[in-house]
This record gives sequence, structure tokens and C-alpha cells, in this order.
Amino acid sequence: MYDKPQFEIPEAVRELAERNVEQARTAYGQFMEMARKVQDTVSKSQGAMAESAIELQSRVSKFAEENIQASFRFASDLSRARDLKEYIEIQQRYAQSQMKTYAHQAQELGKLMSEAAQKAKPKD
Repeated sequence: MYDKPQFEIPEAVRELAERNVEQARTAYGQFMEMARKVQDTVSKSQGAMAESAIELQSRVSKFAEENIQASFRFASDLSRARDLKEYIEIQQRYAQSQMKTYAHQAQELGKLMSEAAQKAKPKD
């Protein structure tokens, strides 16, 4: 018998995809820097937000940044895939990893929300 031919992704296409990922990563970095400056300004303004809300906002921003960085790594890995089999394997690993990450993040945010609700309860 003979081996099935592999669908190979040309090197030029992989290089173009990698450059596009890097340009998107740079634009994202600039956006996140601006968002951090806004968050710092808001948190410094006296009485603007409750401590719990600031912590929750900070954690959500951190998770968003982690998830976007994971997406950039994923896109970069995909751009280096040499054939369809490797491409699919990369997708499967990413999906499994992100599902675990999302579950952990949801659990942590739920805990923070619960703590914030407890702090907000009127004391009898």
C-alpha cells in the first residue's frame, strides 16, 4: 500500500501568517497599555469604585489578557503547522487547554463575586 499524501502548508504562507500574528500582538499591546492607564486613573479617583469592584475589574482584565495571549500563541503555533494533521492536533490541544482555563477563571470570578456580595450585605 501507499501512504496518503499529506497536505503541506507552504513556507511563504506560514511566514505571512506569523507576521500577521506579530502585528496583531503589537496592536493589542498598545491597546492594553492604554486600558491599564485608564484603569489606574479610575482606581486613583477617590470614591469612584468600591474596593471589591476594583479587584473584580482587575481580575477580569488579567484573565482577558491571559486569554488573548493564549490566542496569540495558538495563532502562532497554527501558522507554523506543516500539514493538516499537525494543524488539527494544535487546535485540539488549544481547545482542551482553554476549556480548563475558562473553568478555573469562572470559578475564581464566582468566588470574588460571592465575597463582594458578602461585603455589600448590610450589617445587622
